[in-house]
Amino acid sequence: MSSLHTSLHPVTPSSGARRWLVLAIVSVALLLIVIDMTVLYTALPRLTHDLAATASAKLWIVNAYALVVSGLLLGMGTLGDRLGHKRLFLAGLVVFGVASLAAALAPDANFLIGARAFLGVGAAMMMPATLSLIRLTFADTHERALAIGIWASVASGGAAFGPVVGGALLEHFWWGSVFLINVPIVLVALPLAWWLIPKGGATSAQPWDWFGSLLFMVGLIGLTYAIKSAGKPFPDWSTVAVALIVGVAFLWAFVKRQQRSAHPLLDFALFRNPAFSGAVAAAVVAAAALIGMQLVFSQRLQLVLGYSPLEAGLASMPLSLAAFVAGPIAGRLLPRMGGARMLPIALLTSAIGMAGYLVARDMGFLFSALSLAILGLGVGATMTAASSTIMQSAPPERAGMAASVEEVSYELGGALGVTFMGSLLTFVYGRAMDVPQTAALPDTVRDSLDEAQLVAEHLPPALADTLMSVANAAFNQGFNAVIGAGTLLLFATAVWGRWHARQR
Repeated sequence: MSSLHTSLHPVTPSSGARRWLVLAIVSVALLLIVIDMTVLYTALPRLTHDLAATASAKLWIVNAYALVVSGLLLGMGTLGDRLGHKRLFLAGLVVFGVASLAAALAPDANFLIGARAFLGVGAAMMMPATLSLIRLTFADTHERALAIGIWASVASGGAAFGPVVGGALLEHFWWGSVFLINVPIVLVALPLAWWLIPKGGATSAQPWDWFGSLLFMVGLIGLTYAIKSAGKPFPDWSTVAVALIVGVAFLWAFVKRQQRSAHPLLDFALFRNPAFSGAVAAAVVAAAALIGMQLVFSQRLQLVLGYSPLEAGLASMPLSLAAFVAGPIAGRLLPRMGGARMLPIALLTSAIGMAGYLVARDMGFLFSALSLAILGLGVGATMTAASSTIMQSAPPERAGMAASVEEVSYELGGALGVTFMGSLLTFVYGRAMDVPQTAALPDTVRDSLDEAQLVAEHLPPALADTLMSVANAAFNQGFNAVIGAGTLLLFATAVWGRWHARQR
């Protein structure tokens, strides 16, 4: 991907207002991509009920998108060099629109999982253009930091704002509307992108390593399947072992292939730079904590507390707004503070906010909103500092590769957050589910709160109330475990980041 900086030559630092138009275009595309990661959360209870999706299918519906994006991103930058980034970006918009329509009309859970994977293909085609264009368009350090701050606020705030959008749609429409809303946005974005994004043809003959991308994606899916299987109340350990072996083997083959390649998708020498590796770790952890927390946050509000989808989305607004505000502010402060100082502080702030919500969530709106706002400030600042540090630490000829690594960090972090936190929730819920032995209920009530509710709909009122009381209590235990694990992860990464910075 070393030719990425030349393939985009029409975009120059002296292009005046044009560089801000380019920023606006890539930010809109990024908003579409990141919202689609989290807009699903408020729709999960309803679509799980309507499609009769199992706990495992529910996690795959969420994760299929992020896993495909993570697996394909590294190779899509190279493909853009060969085909032209504008051409690939526009093709990605078309794929994204078609996949959104398919997801909205999905007749069952398996079809929806496939449509979400197809959405991931479209997102991976578009994403490499975002940070690369910013990195190459803004030559001034302060302008670039501000631009990346805006980009990061869109990434973090957009992801946090997704549940609000989903809740507003579900207030008046069916669950498929959270996907269908993408179609008119794509129809508007296509002509604007065609008109405003500068032309850039193919300028590199570097081969597209589609096989390397496939190895990476299969490896991630194998590990994810192993973790999800291990999180079941009664796991099949032979299945877990096979999935783990497959995942590790494919990722090992990917690493070996990259080390032998003359044109690697990922140059592991980049990680020898402590600033680069530390920023990547911070990005993965911040995304994992935010996405994992939001996965269980919206479910608890709707399934346990009885919030409507819109009310659940609005309850996350303090986090969304704080993340939007934190990005540009952190971008302004970053040149003076430096990523080595800002990242540990931002991660520690996130940990304090998440811990505060665990303690204050039932103490009234003011305390819970304050905790979410602190979490949003920390996450927004972390994403800005991590993104800027990753891009500044890479040499110009590796701008495209660094952008892909940065974007993979967030997508992979989100996938890991859903996988680990969702599996932890399932595990604790299943263990804590103390079903009366005399009730003769199906084992599915131990899989998830959604499935317990489905069973309760066909029980006598007294037994249904007993089942839901037990299930809600079990879910709350799982929720506490997830938020506690996220807090510890953020805090530990903050301490490690501070120590890591001193080793430079």
